[in-house]
Parts: sequence; C-alpha cells; structure tokens
Amino acid sequence: MILAAARSRFAEVGFDKASIRSIAAAAGVDSALVHHYFGTKHDLFVEVVALPGDPAMVVRTLGDAPLDRLGEVLIRTIVGLWDSPIGMGAVAAFRSAVAGGDESLLRTFLTDVVLKDVRVRVDEEIGDGAKRTALVASQMAGLLVVRKLLQIEPVASMSIDELVADVGPNLQRYLTGSGLDTPAPAPRAFDHRDARGGA
Repeated sequence: MILAAARSRFAEVGFDKASIRSIAAAAGVDSALVHHYFGTKHDLFVEVVALPGDPAMVVRTLGDAPLDRLGEVLIRTIVGLWDSPIGMGAVAAFRSAVAGGDESLLRTFLTDVVLKDVRVRVDEEIGDGAKRTALVASQMAGLLVVRKLLQIEPVASMSIDELVADVGPNLQRYLTGSGLDTPAPAPRAFDHRDARGGA
C-alpha cells in the first residue's frame, strides 16, 4: 500500500516534490509509519525503483569528479555498476520499469537523483545543464540497451577502458563542449540523378 502510493507520487511529481507526508496521506497511513518501514525518502525511492544498490554511491562519485573528466567518470562508474555482481539487478530493474510502463520513474531516477547534481554543476559552470544532462541520459540509456539488453557486439564485450575511449568524449562534449546550439547545415535537396551516378 505504501509502496504503491510512493510509486504513484514519485511518478506524478518527481523525487524532489514528493514528500513523505504526501505519500503517507495517499496511502492512508501516518508518515511515522512510512519512516518506520522505509527510513528516508531516498531509501523509499530506492525500494520503489527496486534497485539492488544505493544510488548515493554513484551520486557521490560523480560529485567528486572534476568537471573536465565527468564523461570518463560517468562511463567508469555506471558501466562498472552494470558489469558488477549487482549489475544484473540494476539491468533487471531497468527492463522491468520499461516493460511495466514506469518510464516516469526511470526519468525521475535519472534526472532527479543520479544526474541532478551534475546538471546543477554544469548549469553553473557552462550553462544549459538540463539539455546537456538530457543528452547524456540519452547516450547512457542507449548504451545500456545495446550492451546489456540486446547484447550487440562488439559493444557488449568491450572493456570499460575501450568504452571510456570511444564514448567518454561524446559525453564530455555534451557536458562541457561548445557548439550544441549550432544548427546543422540544411540537407541538400535530393537529385534523382545522384542515385544514377550523375546520369
């Protein structure tokens, strides 16, 4: 009952705006009961998302990383988690949330928990933190799907060092690079003669 109410509240308003009091009210219980069974709001969220570990470790690691190395640290930390013994649980939680239609919980987890402090740091130093971290989230979600769910080679078996070298610079460009707002050149109009070798 409490977990169902928490899941609904987190999905509806996000992690920051959901309060233990509002979750307790939705469940029809006293907020002290929520604290008794689940501890803090952070602990409750971990339980709702069915994560095998505490995302606070990831948040601390990213918070301690120099801004100019965040792309590398993101890959090492997140892929290192996926590849660890508890990684199967993290991947299973991701698969379950997508299959169960809990995309809003995944969005809350990524934007309000894991990448929130990164977004603030990037926004203060570079600007446009929301856009930049959304691009990072898109890259990391795609990497998770390709590496762990679809297991497409060679990405599925690449070492973390290889991924750092190949994917890390993209993440770093998203986070601190310039030119994200530069419009792409307009596509050239298709000429059917091009398809025939210029005939």
